[in-house]
Amino acid sequence: MDSQNRNIGADLLKGTSQVFFLENALTGIFFWVAIAYASYVSGVWATTIGALIGVVVATLTARLLDCDEKSVASGLFGFNGVLVGAALPTFIAVTPQLWAYVVIGAATSTVVTAAFSATLTAKWGIPGSTGPFVLTGWLMVAGAHSFGGLQVIGDAPKLATDYVQGLAPLPQPLELVQIFFRNIGQVFLLGSEISGALILVGIFIASVPAGIAAAAGSLVALAVAIGMGADPAVVSQGLYGFSPVLTALAVGVIFLQTSPKVAAYALLATVTTVFVQGALDVIVAPAGIPSFTAPYVLTMYLFIAPKKLLAPHPHRPVADHMIGREHGEAPPSTRAM
Repeated sequence: MDSQNRNIGADLLKGTSQVFFLENALTGIFFWVAIAYASYVSGVWATTIGALIGVVVATLTARLLDCDEKSVASGLFGFNGVLVGAALPTFIAVTPQLWAYVVIGAATSTVVTAAFSATLTAKWGIPGSTGPFVLTGWLMVAGAHSFGGLQVIGDAPKLATDYVQGLAPLPQPLELVQIFFRNIGQVFLLGSEISGALILVGIFIASVPAGIAAAAGSLVALAVAIGMGADPAVVSQGLYGFSPVLTALAVGVIFLQTSPKVAAYALLATVTTVFVQGALDVIVAPAGIPSFTAPYVLTMYLFIAPKKLLAPHPHRPVADHMIGREHGEAPPSTRAM
């Protein structure tokens, strides 16, 4: 069969590139180099190993479940697995139980992806995107608190009260460049600016408009976060920028046809994502879970739902509303009925 002859390596690379909505094996290679470089610099390879396990398990699960052949070949069932595999070792200490946890989480992400496709996408035309990763990641990290064989590590997002708000000094030019690339790298939970640069190169290889959108999203997020006085330590790590990068790319290039109007619309969505990032960091912190790409997911769902109409659900004409009219009097449009 054709499916048996298909190159599994290409499927896995495309699954990795689909994190940024791109179906390109070469782009996937650049992404893997970025992930491996961050592990090399930190000396911690668990993230790279987890990401590899994640994409393999998620893709094979999709095959075993006879998911849509074209979608599997395009990598659309792999990218959530990559993110789950990278996220769990980032927030949970390495133990034998962790790797079993990664396998189950990656396989589950495929089922959740199919569920999102059958509901959110099929009924409302809204792409699931990284929503399955967010839901699976939240449940897995939260669940880890219940099991003695798993130890949640890392700092939880700080509450607003933990940061003394005020005017923060503007970062130096070199740090601004570093933050710009970290914003992109943090989509894969990578704090390395070099990794972010490699990812951006990979995006440009697949699509110049996509590369421009990703770069613009990082710049907008950087300007808004600094301008609004966000915690400089969090901004410096790129944690205010990764979701806006995805939003700019998704709304400005991928899911809507690019035009001046759509560019302005994507700008609004990108700025909104920065604010949603701050809000969700506060909301999820008491639960001991990170926000992951939930700010992007929530904003993208809301901004993509209107689609080309860009109009709210139709109501009765404003003239027919009962404002300024006695409640017992029928509106003009119904009097002749």
